Amino acid sequence: MRHKVAGKHLGRTKDQRKMLRRNLINQLFRHERITTTEAKARAIRAEAEKLITVAKKGRAHPNPARGVHARRLLLARLSNPESVAKVYDELAPRYETRPGGYIRLLKLGPRKGDAAPMVMVELVDREEE
Repeated sequence: MRHKVAGKHLGRTKDQRKMLRRNLINQLFRHERITTTEAKARAIRAEAEKLITVAKKGRAHPNPARGVHARRLLLARLSNPESVAKVYDELAPRYETRPGGYIRLLKLGPRKGDAAPMVMVELVDREEE
């Protein structure tokens, strides 16, 4: 029985799952739109939204030490200074007035090879190319 077992294993060990999530979130923040399986998208959605919220709160706080703390939290979870800079300097101001729901999942249908359900994960209110 799976009573109260949280999260999806995604067919990977703990360390592999951690790196998969980190890489997917970094790619999402870098490109603002990625295509992946539905299970992986659902696994990263909450964590990515929480990271944007951390950046928003760090920027909005009057104490500058909170901003430094927010950047360090982002760096600990993303391990990519470029992604941290983009989240803190671009995405946090963009979503300043938005109370949540920064990520949208658009279903694309089954993948051709194995019929895995695919989705497009994108940031809401992003600039179109």
